[in-house]
Amino acid sequence: MPNPKVLEEKKAIVDGLAEKMQSSAAGVFVDYKGINVEADTALRAQFRENGVDYSVIKNTLTRFAANRIGYEALDPILHGTTALAVSKDDPVISAKLIYDYSKKNQNFKIKAGFVDSKVITPEEVVALAQLPPREVLIAQVLGTMNAPITGFATVLNANIRGLAVALKAIAEKKSA
Repeated sequence: MPNPKVLEEKKAIVDGLAEKMQSSAAGVFVDYKGINVEADTALRAQFRENGVDYSVIKNTLTRFAANRIGYEALDPILHGTTALAVSKDDPVISAKLIYDYSKKNQNFKIKAGFVDSKVITPEEVVALAQLPPREVLIAQVLGTMNAPITGFATVLNANIRGLAVALKAIAEKKSA
């Protein structure tokens, strides 16, 4: 029988992890096997700069936390070395940082992720990471919204210009 004090500590860890996962905009699970301390320290510094919480987690405790909040689909990936990177506000930044780092280090493997309370595959994490920055997406949407208005203004301007040319031709004809 486990020590009651240890059991309470583990329950607190599970509660905290479940809360962290549930309150995050997105998260990515990775297999960090094969990276050295220097690379890990640099990666953690980069995460801190971008507001990403990165921690190595025990698979059993993570499984309990994930099942508690409805992420049962994570069960198959919770084995081996596992770390979790979560972002409270930006659903893309943790995926982008992990993906960029995994391109440089072949041992760093994306296991799965979650976004908007949905578990996503490693391929979907990569697709999320490859999205353009927020500002670019906003500019694209605004450009799309602005195009019909610009086209309408051009058509109206062409009709007015045509009317002006026709009136000028009539005026020149009558004055001649």
